[in-house]
Amino acid sequence: MASDGYLPLFETRRVKGRIFYRVFVVSVFVCIFFIWVYRLCHIPNKHENGKLLWVWIGLFAAELWLGFYWIFTQSLRWNRVRRLTFRDRLSQRYEDKLPGVDIFVCTADPKIEPPMMVINTVLSVMAYDYPTDKLSVYLSDDASSDLTFYALMEASHFSTHWIPYCKKFNVEPRSPAAYFINRLYEEMENRIQTATKLGRITEEIRMKHKGFSQWDSYSSPLDHDTILQILIDGRDPNAVDNERCALPTLVYLAREKRPWHFQNFKAGAMNALIRVSSKISNGQVILNVDCDMYSNNSQVVRDALCFFIDEEKGHEVAFVQFPQNFDNVTKNELYSNSSRIFNEVELQGLDGYGCPLYTGSGCFHRREILCGSKYNKETKIEWKSKKDSKGEESLLDLEETSKALASCTYERNTQWGKEMGLKYGCPAEDVVTGLSIQSRGWKSVYSKPERDAFLGVSPTTLLQLLVQHKRWSEGNFQIFISKYCPAWHAHGKISLGFRLGYCCYGLWAPSCLATLFYSVVPSLYLLKGIPLFPEITSPWIIPFAYVIFAKYGGSLVEFLWCGGTALGWWNDQRLWLYKRTSSYLFAFIDTILKTLGFSESAFVVTAKVADQDVLERYEKEIMEFGDTSSMFTILSTLALLNLFCLIGAVKRVIIDDGFVKLYETMILQILLCSTLVLINWPLYQGLFLRKDNGKMPSSLTAKTLVLALVLFGIEVT
Repeated sequence: MASDGYLPLFETRRVKGRIFYRVFVVSVFVCIFFIWVYRLCHIPNKHENGKLLWVWIGLFAAELWLGFYWIFTQSLRWNRVRRLTFRDRLSQRYEDKLPGVDIFVCTADPKIEPPMMVINTVLSVMAYDYPTDKLSVYLSDDASSDLTFYALMEASHFSTHWIPYCKKFNVEPRSPAAYFINRLYEEMENRIQTATKLGRITEEIRMKHKGFSQWDSYSSPLDHDTILQILIDGRDPNAVDNERCALPTLVYLAREKRPWHFQNFKAGAMNALIRVSSKISNGQVILNVDCDMYSNNSQVVRDALCFFIDEEKGHEVAFVQFPQNFDNVTKNELYSNSSRIFNEVELQGLDGYGCPLYTGSGCFHRREILCGSKYNKETKIEWKSKKDSKGEESLLDLEETSKALASCTYERNTQWGKEMGLKYGCPAEDVVTGLSIQSRGWKSVYSKPERDAFLGVSPTTLLQLLVQHKRWSEGNFQIFISKYCPAWHAHGKISLGFRLGYCCYGLWAPSCLATLFYSVVPSLYLLKGIPLFPEITSPWIIPFAYVIFAKYGGSLVEFLWCGGTALGWWNDQRLWLYKRTSSYLFAFIDTILKTLGFSESAFVVTAKVADQDVLERYEKEIMEFGDTSSMFTILSTLALLNLFCLIGAVKRVIIDDGFVKLYETMILQILLCSTLVLINWPLYQGLFLRKDNGKMPSSLTAKTLVLALVLFGIEVT
């Protein structure tokens, strides 16, 4: 408590053990430096073996890159902090002055983002423990599906029962599907599922609501007028639940689409929502959530406001990011999709610099800042109730005037997508938007309450995960090579640690090159019997051994400390390899091609549903292949190549009786190749041992086997 009696609305605490960890980091870096020295001091003679010289240079380049990249990752751990909020103080001082909050839910495809999942997310945020007359919920449907609109219409009726029930019995979480299913919910679900299976809305249903008439001029998802419907008008005194309490405003929006007009994917949808909501409700705070991320904590709005409204530091905060957690992650995290280290460690590290990432979902923004406002430490925020900004325009007029704000031509000759709203031209529109806000002097906050704020659906197949990471790494790499590159962008306005931390994500894609080199070349030279690392009796092996032990031992301890399992850590290491040799490789190539003008970026929506047999294998933690993806071709070829190299080395030991010699001279290459073979065990199962539908397709097995044998034969000869 300050001397003047001021009680802050939030508190910042440093994570314990910082000094010990920093000493550990310094010791590892010293050994990395000696590894570089070893490479430079033991360069092979060009005249004796010119090919080995180039391999040596390649190893030095890979180790140099991996060493510096490791430094970037440590910047995320150097200054970690935790945030605590005091919601009781917020209520005592500001309950009557709480600002309006506009919540954006985005969906893009009713087939891979089912309407029932979408409305459960909508219902969960409508039921926040917050004055309902100050809440407005907007659903952006970029598929302009009348099925999704119908589901939202049903949800608007169900909310009159669901919201008062949640508040009366303090239900957590407040997604009906996640908590319980009663008769009313079952009836609503059956109606929506029937319409979804039918693939259209019946005439009987169409006649019941005027909103369906907006589809009369509909041509296709890429060619239609703006469709906007205010399903619950928060200004209407008759918009009440069955306890006669006010309901939140609820709006459906499908922005105008034309085949000749580029839509800018999710960023374009978000910017349309910002404009439309400014006309209808104009909440000072905006929350955006993905349609599969239902609210798991009804207090999260108040947590966010503790940061925004704090009298001493709130004026600096532009946005508050909450972690994205998932409720379908297996015990041992088969696809390493819990984002455990990202949520528990890295975002806390960025928060220590006052600049955690905007990750695209579960984020609260101040509207004025999202629209381009620059930081001024002298500016004080005037928080006002949503009621103060309500107009007297009729509902019909309000809908019609708001439609123009979501038209294709509205942004022409404006700063939308540049200086206002979310940035255009990058698959990682959320990250670059957050970076541009922070470069204008604003700070951001990472909040991780004890009860998870949001729960979503993580990928249930390996291909879904790899495609998702391809998009993320491609977007981050595009940022790195753009004018927004954190290495030099806004120099002097953001700290060095912050810039290094952002570079960690921006350099995901090019890290594929060093990983590929290390995954192939040492194994091939093990087969040839040519050592690339120090002998076991050489003192130079000490820095290599220490770095290996520290890197993987440290990551295991970190993973277990964050609540994971040992097998989960092993799965995480496997996915580390798979992502860097497939997702990041394709992202790197596509980014280079786009930079040279040979291709364009595309936004791929990750599927949120899976077949029953796929789900059964996922729950049993059996890796899913079953697709002829080129990513699987690369992974399988590399796995087989390492297996052949290890078998060849073992054969040489047996025939030549050279175990002792091989052990003494090539222990690190044996260890590396053996680890790669062990980590690829699920791939070998999918290629040769499994019979279920999730195995590797026979055509891909044959192709990769031929590729691996050809590469192996070339090296042998």
